[in-house]
Formats: sequence, C-alpha cells, structure tokens
Amino acid sequence: MPVTDAADASARGTRGTPDAADQAPPSPAYGPSAAALARQDPELAGVLDAERRRQAEGLQLVAAENFASPAVLAALASPLADKYAEGYPGARHHGGCEAADEAERIAAARARALFGAGHANVQPHSGSSAVLAAYAALLRPGDAVLALGLRHGGHLTHGSPANLSGRCFDFTAYRTDPETGLIDYAQVRELAREIRPRALVCGSISYPRHPDYAAFREIADEVGALLIVDAAHPIGLVAGGSAPSPVPYADVVCATTHKVLRGPRGGMLLCGAELAERMDRAVFPFTQSGAQMHTVAAKAVAFGEAATADFSEYTGRVVMNARALAGGLAERGVGIVTGGTDTHLIVADPAPLGVDGRAARARLAAAGIVLDSCALPYGDGRRGLRLGAAAVTTQGMGPPEMAAVAELCAAALLHGPHPDAAARLRGRVRELASAFPRFAGTVAGE
Repeated sequence: MPVTDAADASARGTRGTPDAADQAPPSPAYGPSAAALARQDPELAGVLDAERRRQAEGLQLVAAENFASPAVLAALASPLADKYAEGYPGARHHGGCEAADEAERIAAARARALFGAGHANVQPHSGSSAVLAAYAALLRPGDAVLALGLRHGGHLTHGSPANLSGRCFDFTAYRTDPETGLIDYAQVRELAREIRPRALVCGSISYPRHPDYAAFREIADEVGALLIVDAAHPIGLVAGGSAPSPVPYADVVCATTHKVLRGPRGGMLLCGAELAERMDRAVFPFTQSGAQMHTVAAKAVAFGEAATADFSEYTGRVVMNARALAGGLAERGVGIVTGGTDTHLIVADPAPLGVDGRAARARLAAAGIVLDSCALPYGDGRRGLRLGAAAVTTQGMGPPEMAAVAELCAAALLHGPHPDAAARLRGRVRELASAFPRFAGTVAGE
C-alpha cells in the first residue's frame, strides 16, 4: 500500500544524521494501517516489515502456509476485532452483536454451501481446536480411538502423549505400508476389529495421497465406530474440486481455514444437522469461549473467494505445481515418499544427497527457501522434508518455476554448508521470488 505523505516526511526527517537510516521507521507496505503503526511504534513496525521482506524475498514452501488475499486481510483488520460475541447468532452473552451475528451467519452459510454440509461451525480458533471439540462432542475419557501413527503422518491431536488427546483417550496407531508409503487399509480393518474403537480418525499432516474415505466409512460401520476426518490439509483442494470430499462419508469433518483454502488462520467443523447441537456445545462453552469475530468475518470472505471458478482453477494449478516440484526433486536425486503426490504437499527424503532432514532444512533456510522437516515413516528415526506448493502458486508460479525451485533446492542441499554458495543461492532465490508478488494481481510489496 502507498505510504502516506506524513509518513514519508517523517522518514525523510530522520535521515540527517549518519546512523538515522537505522532508526527510521520502515516503509509500511503491507496494509492500510501500516503507516499509523510506523509512526506510533517504529520498533514493532520494523519487526513486521522484516517479516514482509522475508516473505517477499524468499520461497515459502511450508505446506501449511499460504498468502491470504487483501480482502481477507482487510476483514482481519476490521472493527470486529474489538467485539466480544460469546455464544451463537441470536443468543449472545454480550450486547451489540448485530454485525457479529450477520458475519457469522454469512460465514456458516457459505461454508455449508461450499462443502455440501448440513451444518458448519466456524468459531474454532484453529484446526487443533476443531479436532478437540469433535472429540469432546463424541467421545468420553478413556474411549478407544484408532488414528494414523505420528511417524506416519498423524497430527499431535491424533493421540500424541504430549497432547490432551493422548492423555484423555486410548489411541491405537495404524501405519503406512513400508514398501509403498500408502495407508495399509487391511491393517486398519484388522486393528479396528481387534480394538473396536469408539472412533476412527482419518487425516494427516504429511500424507501426500488422497485417503479412501469410502473405505474408512466401511471399516467404521463394520465395527460400529464414528468416523472423524481431519481434513486440515486437503480441505482447500476439496473446496476447489481438486480433491475428493470427506463430507459425504464422515460423521464430522475438522478443518483449518488457511493452508490451501487461503483464508485466515482458524478452524471449522462440518457435520450433519443431527450432530449440530452437540458440535456447537462442544465448541462453546465447552472447549473455548468467545469467537474471534474479525477472524469469522475473514473466513466468510475466504469461503466466498473459494466458491469462484478462479479458485477452482487455482487449486488445479496447486496440484500441478506440486507434482512438477516432486518430479524435479526426484530427477535431482531427492527421495520422494510414495513416489509422488496427489495434493499440494510433498514428503521428501534428502538422504540420497547425504544430508538428514534437520540439516537439510537449515541449508535450505540459509538460501531463503523455507519449509519443514518431518518424521519419515520408516528408517531408524530419520527425518525428511515436508514442502508444499500452495503459496508459490498463489504468487503465480507454474511448472517452469517449479523446475527452477527444484534446482535451487538441490543446489542448497549439496552446497549449503559453504557460506559463499549459500549467499549466491540466496540471490537467485530473491530474484525468482521478487518476480512474483505475494498475491497475483497486486504489485510487489503489497
């Protein structure tokens, strides 16, 4: 966004001394209120400007991240940020909730229409909050639950002893096949018959293939279990028609509203009308208090964007780019778990290039390439890399750029320990990233 004349004058007025440039407020270029922040709190404005530059000058390959649109960001910065609204539309515990009620009604209606769900709760603060609320609605402490093992791509809320889920419920893990890396449905069925779980959880944070929701539904029905789908990662692809929908098969779908969906950081629950009241009570008042109404409004904006033909085309390009990036990495000697991807994310093993996941992530970060390390299903505790194509696709990159990204990644993995090599690679990364604004259709730096 343009800097105001007053902010320009203030910045120019600080440049009379030799070290004034270091003390001057940064050029605010990331939102309509940035100039005011730069004047009032230049220290924090500098922190935010540094993050803006980091995002603009590097390659953002974190699979769980994306760039929200200017419209979504505007809703986040709206007056609803100041509003308490405990409860639900028409039944709030605070006065003055007319606008909050309307924003939530719009968000929930758009979510129902987008995903074909009988009910949508858009209040959860995160995907984890949504999962824990689903457990609260459907389970009792000590209930048996069957979920994907953490080393095989499961989430902390899928039974980690470090998480409330692992302390409250009796989780058993199913695994992926050691040869193919794919979910072993025969083993899922065998374990379900053995432990007779109250719930079967389908979902992961680092599984690059589409789950067979019909198979999970069949197994759940055979043993009398509820089916909870954690669709935090694929839900954006589902919205755009680039991934199968879990909604027709699941008792409840838990999801995030960022990632490929490209909304604000937050969560939601989708279910049939028969579970609506239980889900709503589990969110409020059982697991969280007031909703963040500015975030709910931003979710409504994102759902509206996701209902367009442009978004559908975008999700198709995300999958195309992820496949191109996986292929480019494989050509350069990086191992690709499951041999490829159906989604926005890739799980890679850098061991063939002589580096483990944690060291690989550090080498890539030194070159300005940001991604995650993750557990690999098998291999004596080795870690791999988890990367995604959502953010770079939002920037407008395509398969030719994915080939360049793969080349840069391989070069960083091979030569990353050498500072001079890392500096040269960082320059190339900056050149590529700077050619593509954070959100296609905006000018660089917005």
